[in-house]
Amino acid sequence: MDDDREYLPLSSLSQADYCLRRAALLLNERVWVESADTAKGRLEHERVHTERIERRGAQLKLYEYPVFCEELGLSGKCDCIEAQRDETGSRMPAADFPVTLYPIEYKHGSVRRESEYEIQLCAQAMCLEEMYHTSIAEGALFYISAHKRLPVAFTPQLRDSVRRTAQALRAVRDTLTIPDAQYSAKCRRCSLRDYCMPQVKTSAQAYCDALAAEAQETL
Repeated sequence: MDDDREYLPLSSLSQADYCLRRAALLLNERVWVESADTAKGRLEHERVHTERIERRGAQLKLYEYPVFCEELGLSGKCDCIEAQRDETGSRMPAADFPVTLYPIEYKHGSVRRESEYEIQLCAQAMCLEEMYHTSIAEGALFYISAHKRLPVAFTPQLRDSVRRTAQALRAVRDTLTIPDAQYSAKCRRCSLRDYCMPQVKTSAQAYCDALAAEAQETL
């Protein structure tokens, strides 16, 4: 791993697929506003996640496992990786035997397919593939409240979506830009809505920013 390179947070991929402006606000302006949904998700993650390894015969469960990918320029942690003994599998430091890898991402709320969740999970698999020279065909989203897994196939189309989203995220980070708001139904439940002001026209936003800057200068 190149220590001089800025690796973007793997978790930002799901934000970027949901809304690139939201991802840019989080990444470039370090904005964070808690909502009931984000608080619930954070607390559920805190209850189930500590970095550890559980061994059960020919299977390991690796929790909060750090990963990175040179190709995507991302780093982060996998919620859980199931490593099953397989003589045709790959080698990794945590296992004393060759294994096949199955990443699992924990989510809260109702069981549903969301592209941003699948992109984040697939990116984790691509990190593991690069790190351990292996191939991973599938992973799963685990919905904590429902105690149910939703399998996700890592198709070529999904992998292309991961790459496109990573490129878009890298572009806003390298240029330190914030994309213009595009109001949609997603905005209604976004915790950053009051900060983002998606229904305010760009010209009006610029005017408000100028007034705020002028007020600061007079203080």
